[in-house]
Amino acid sequence: MPDLSGKTLIMSGGSRGIGLAIALRAARDGANIAILAKTVEPHPTLPGTIHTAARAIEEAGGHALPLVCDIRDDGTVIEAVAQTAKQFGGIDVVVNNASALDLSPTTSITMKKYDLMQDINARGSFLLSKTAIPHLRKSANPHILTLSPPISLDPKWIDRVNTAYTISKFSMTLVTIGLARELAGHNIAVNSLWPRTTIDTAAVRNVLGAELTSRSRSTDIVADAAHVVLPQPSTQTTGQCLIDDEVLIANGATDFSS
Repeated sequence: MPDLSGKTLIMSGGSRGIGLAIALRAARDGANIAILAKTVEPHPTLPGTIHTAARAIEEAGGHALPLVCDIRDDGTVIEAVAQTAKQFGGIDVVVNNASALDLSPTTSITMKKYDLMQDINARGSFLLSKTAIPHLRKSANPHILTLSPPISLDPKWIDRVNTAYTISKFSMTLVTIGLARELAGHNIAVNSLWPRTTIDTAAVRNVLGAELTSRSRSTDIVADAAHVVLPQPSTQTTGQCLIDDEVLIANGATDFSS
């Protein structure tokens, strides 16, 4: 089975949660992983920094490059991509993982929070992908993977979250759909991946509470699904909005109890 040995991943976020789980799964193959995040000092309610993530990646068998980076800032993203390519000799995979979450209804959400979600979720995914394209074109098996949902017109989606967050996450998926078409001639695979259920992370616990997250799945399920997608030939699957357990079922998995 193909793996990510020797491949270079650049990931927005990644100091905790789903992003860190994806990084650690790749690290077990011996991958190179650049973590782009702002957290240098421990947060009072969100454990993990770029430095603790880097240590965990190294301990898992990977090669880490922790980079302090604000995904909203063009200059720091451009510099982070350049440093990653210089350190590891190129870039094979972009993972757009960084995401801001605020589930306040439209009548109470501030425009500052709205702009934050747009800047991190939608613009940040576009910026990191755009900046890495010249390096991806040189890769033998280039992938862009964005953690965003299938675009659903079912009103139940809005009932579960809210309008502002939905706009930002669907915009991330539009980045996937658009870039998949634009980059098809370069054999760069561009896909989105989304969990079937709520995932138990510190950020989700802070927003939704412990009662809901007690019924959530672990980050490992998303990480395992990403690990199935990213080693695949980039000419095989692109422009898809994938669901974690569907990916794993197609790969033979049957146990989703965790």
